[in-house]
Amino acid sequence: MENKHTLEDLKRLQSMPWERKVLVSQTRIMEWYHRNDGRVCISFSGGKDSTVLLHMVRQQFPDVVASFVNTGLEYPEVVEFVKSFDNVTIIRPKLSFRQVLEKYGYPVISKDVALTISGYRRGAAWAVERMTGTNRDGSPHKYRENLYKRWRFLLDAPFEISDACCVHIKETPLARYGKAGQLVPYIGLLANESNRRRDAWLKVGCNLFEGRRARSAPLSFWSEQDILRYIYEYNLPLAKVYGTVEKTDKGYKTTGLERTGCMFCLFGCHLEKEPNRIQQMAATHPKLYEYCLRDTEAGGLGLRQVMEFVGIPYKPITEGHNANKEN
Repeated sequence: MENKHTLEDLKRLQSMPWERKVLVSQTRIMEWYHRNDGRVCISFSGGKDSTVLLHMVRQQFPDVVASFVNTGLEYPEVVEFVKSFDNVTIIRPKLSFRQVLEKYGYPVISKDVALTISGYRRGAAWAVERMTGTNRDGSPHKYRENLYKRWRFLLDAPFEISDACCVHIKETPLARYGKAGQLVPYIGLLANESNRRRDAWLKVGCNLFEGRRARSAPLSFWSEQDILRYIYEYNLPLAKVYGTVEKTDKGYKTTGLERTGCMFCLFGCHLEKEPNRIQQMAATHPKLYEYCLRDTEAGGLGLRQVMEFVGIPYKPITEGHNANKEN
């Protein structure tokens, strides 16, 4: 698919005043609703972005249903927060996170790198070209060389690596729900969160009206600061783990965690300053922390060996503590 937009288009939208961004997003929301005759739903994760999305959509169309996938990976406070809203359908995936790890592998570094490692191990030509930094004809490809060279050591990891988690835990259940009700979703993705999301925006923009992956991402040109400002200006509630949003001389910030997402996911964890999300869990949710680090043979998720191999720091489980008491 050719790009529908340019990088300059995205930068222009991202540089607009906050008030203008709100108006543009409200227009995208209205377009999506009327184009689909109201057969829409809100993909609601309980995070900051989707909380803003839920509020914006229901300001215009109060009866739009929201869908939440209870994957078992969310902070307990996020699940509690989601349940405080009316008209939210709770969906459960067919596979648990542990089953996905056992069947496909661990999510490490990024979706792109995990997909490439998995493809290389299966002998996929495109993945071999990426990891070896070559074109199809074997000639050097500098971009691939620079992008994937540092991750070649993961080819020797004593565990499977995959990007399949998001597909089986979130995307497939949501798609199944939408198809069953003939509903097309609003999603709270931001283009600046990753190269993959940026490239997706360049291809289709905010609203993709046609095809199996039809969806509206009306906040996609917003920044983290835009999201926080909206929460602050409209005094929106947040899951308790976020704390509250405060206005400072440098902008807006949460008094608690900056992000929630999936508690046990290691995507991007190598980039985080200490304490990273797993180390924070040791203080905020010690039983869940021990569960995710514990070896699989002992009933845990086995993240300890993964983090050690990748080089992601973690706090050791307190000696003498009986981790099996936690469940």
